[in-house]
Amino acid sequence: MADPVIRIEGLHKSYETSAGLFPALKEVSLDIAAGEFVAIMGPSGSGKSTFMNLLGCLDRPSAGRYVLDGRDVADLGKDELALLRNRTIGFVFQGFNLLPRMSLLDNVALPLIYRGMAREERQRRARGQLDKVGLKDYAASMPNKISGGQQQRVAIARALVNHPRLILADEPTGNLDSRTGEEIMALFDELNRDGITIVLVTHEADIAQHARRQVQFLDGRIVGDEATAHHDPITGSAGILPACGQDARVP
Repeated sequence: MADPVIRIEGLHKSYETSAGLFPALKEVSLDIAAGEFVAIMGPSGSGKSTFMNLLGCLDRPSAGRYVLDGRDVADLGKDELALLRNRTIGFVFQGFNLLPRMSLLDNVALPLIYRGMAREERQRRARGQLDKVGLKDYAASMPNKISGGQQQRVAIARALVNHPRLILADEPTGNLDSRTGEEIMALFDELNRDGITIVLVTHEADIAQHARRQVQFLDGRIVGDEATAHHDPITGSAGILPACGQDARVP
């Protein structure tokens, strides 16, 4: 197994409430290797969204250790953390989060502004990513002129524009119909085959089936972590895809 992109050891996260400290995460430990596709699952309030915020360096743990791409997050200052987040992680959200007054090209290019990249190079990279998600002819369009599925493709192109090692996707199909959701998941499958590590939060079992590994949260703890059983539509047989490594089936 490759060195982990994510290493979590004894992670805790508590929030101040009027009733005192609320423990959202308790003693969570997890490794995610380079090239894995992991689904994070659990009911509302299980801690999965808190966990994803910590993975994305959008929040800091109350205790425990988080090593991202070989760097201990606790050792990083605000600017270093922002740089690591910008260059290592691509984010995809349920709500797309596109800026309505910017063209699709400029939306995709936005993360590159924070790297100080020249406009010509930003646009060249952004066009390349729009092409990758099948929207190269829509570069000048505005977000309100395209469908929800197309908007999510733009959001994925934006997540890819910095060539991240890791994509964090929070309910990326939640606002889409089932057919469009499957199209988006096929795109994630392709990105994972290209070697990008993907961690995806979902409450939908059929969406989680695209991952090679499913991690279950309950009451702030990991209660399950197993390889995904996949159904082969051609042979009708079921198999287990390994959590990492070659695309081999295990009987």
